[in-house]
Amino acid sequence: MKQFSSFQIAISLAGALILLFIVAPLVGMFVSTSPSDLFATACDLEVQQSIKLTIWVSLAATIFFAIAAIPLAYLLARKEFPLKSIVSGIIDLPVVIPHSAAGIAILGFVSRDSLVGKMGSSIGLNFVGHPAGIALAMAFVSLPFLINAARDGFMGVPVRLEKAALTLGASPARVFFTISLPLAWRSIVSGLILMFARGMSEFGAVIMVAYHPMITPVLIYERFGAFGLNYARPVSVLFILVSLTVFIALRMLARNKGQKFSNHA
Repeated sequence: MKQFSSFQIAISLAGALILLFIVAPLVGMFVSTSPSDLFATACDLEVQQSIKLTIWVSLAATIFFAIAAIPLAYLLARKEFPLKSIVSGIIDLPVVIPHSAAGIAILGFVSRDSLVGKMGSSIGLNFVGHPAGIALAMAFVSLPFLINAARDGFMGVPVRLEKAALTLGASPARVFFTISLPLAWRSIVSGLILMFARGMSEFGAVIMVAYHPMITPVLIYERFGAFGLNYARPVSVLFILVSLTVFIALRMLARNKGQKFSNHA
């Protein structure tokens, strides 16, 4: 029989306590929500609209900003340039600053008096209180997850493969799309899903830019403040269930697409 040392037992107990700390509040929330309350919440039109808004705005922000974020991640993985460490620090900045402060920064960036706000007004778009403003707030706090994951993925691609392709006459663009991107695809997909998930869960930055229309985290806060815990809990449980369903579906879809992408590379 395998013998366990006192150290192994101690770290196992510590790990169990951490897992319990993470799981217990979630289990308690689910146990405290009756099926009838959950069903009534699922039929609530305001809740349905907020969940739809949260999902599609976060997805749109992820797709839109990924177009520039993935090439930036490749640049950070492959090139050395002056002030690179400062650029990396700037990318990580939204993770460490308070998200209420991030919301204030975004609000100042898109307000009617700002350059971006005036450009939006010229085409009839007011970012404040608009899904476009929500998307900017979501992207601001979640972009680091995509960039860092994609950079790590590109760093794992052997440079010799890229150099060999260049030597054989492939253009840098072709090397990127046929070698670098397919081989880093798994990390990139993880980054996309993390960015999407982080955007969906954002509250502090979004509420500064758009209280209405309400994304689900703002709706949960509004119901808690107006009616209390029992009224906000079913919305939280429903949102968690929907989020888990969406993320599982995305993981399965990404796995299938990633396999096809790798086979064609």
